[in-house]
This record gives sequence, structure tokens and C-alpha cells, in this order.
Amino acid sequence: MRAKAGDQLAFELLLRKYQHKVLKLIMRYVRDMDEAMDLTQETFIKAWKALGSFRGDSAFYTWIYRIAVNTAKNHLVSVQRQPYKVDLDADETDQYAAEPGLTTRDTPEDELMGEELHQVVMASIADLPEDLRTAITLRELEGLSYEDIAEVMGCPIGTVRSRIFRAREAIDKRLKPLIG
Repeated sequence: MRAKAGDQLAFELLLRKYQHKVLKLIMRYVRDMDEAMDLTQETFIKAWKALGSFRGDSAFYTWIYRIAVNTAKNHLVSVQRQPYKVDLDADETDQYAAEPGLTTRDTPEDELMGEELHQVVMASIADLPEDLRTAITLRELEGLSYEDIAEVMGCPIGTVRSRIFRAREAIDKRLKPLIG
């Protein structure tokens, strides 16, 4: 990796490639654009300083996500507040449009039901304990593999699988009355 060897241009390319994803991830924690932009910058500064310790055991993407999550959590602890609940912007339909069951349909009733399901899913995720919420968010909203999630969360893959299973179970429990 050229960036690890000190190539600033190569690191800048990585920054450009991942800055928006990192910003979006941090926004799930702080929900303030100015704060999130500062924390994104801080994340990449930390990554640049720690690049020599990047072993390459995982993808750069996974490594930078771990730094971002830790930076956001440390910031929240320093200002003594809890992470905001996970929520999607209504304009971010690209994140769930690929799933046919979550796209809206033609009739107003179907659209209303789809919106209600979406709100219940997002509220269910927001109400999860932080470890379950982080695992399900990284898997379902960010698309990370179990291995990458284990790396980001600093736990075994079996723990990741268990957390995702428990999160899905909790979401299913809240959806059951709506679906029947």
C-alpha cells in the first residue's frame, strides 16, 4: 500500500474514496453536520498518524470505519451524551430500494404500509442496545461482511453473528403485529 509507505497523494485518494461513507457513519452518532465533519477530519488525521501500524489484516475500509466509530464514541463520551438513534433520511432510498419488500407500491394504502413498516424498522433499530444497533447497522445499512464487522467492533465473528441474530429477532418481534 503506497499510502502506508508515506505517499500523501495515495492517502488523499483513500480519503476521497471513503470520506462520504465515514461522514455518513459518524452522522448516525452525532447528528450534527458541523460536528460530524470535524470528527470525519479527526478520523482521517488519526488514520494518517496511525497508518504505520496498519497491518493490512483487514481492508482499509474496515480499519478506517473502526477509527471513525471510536472517534465518534469518544467524542460523545467527552461531551457526556448518548449516541443519537439510528435513522435514515427519507431521501436516502438507495439504501433500501434494492430490497423489493421495502420499496413503495402503487396504491396509497401500500405506500402508507411501506412507510409504517420502514418507521417501525428504524424505531426498532434505534431502540436496540448499542452493541446490537451497531452490528445490525454495519451489516444491513453499510453492507459490511461479518468479518469486517468483527474487525470494526473488536469482537469474534460468533459474537457478531449472535448480535445480528438478536437484533433481527427484536425487529421481527416489533414487525409481527403489522405483518400478521
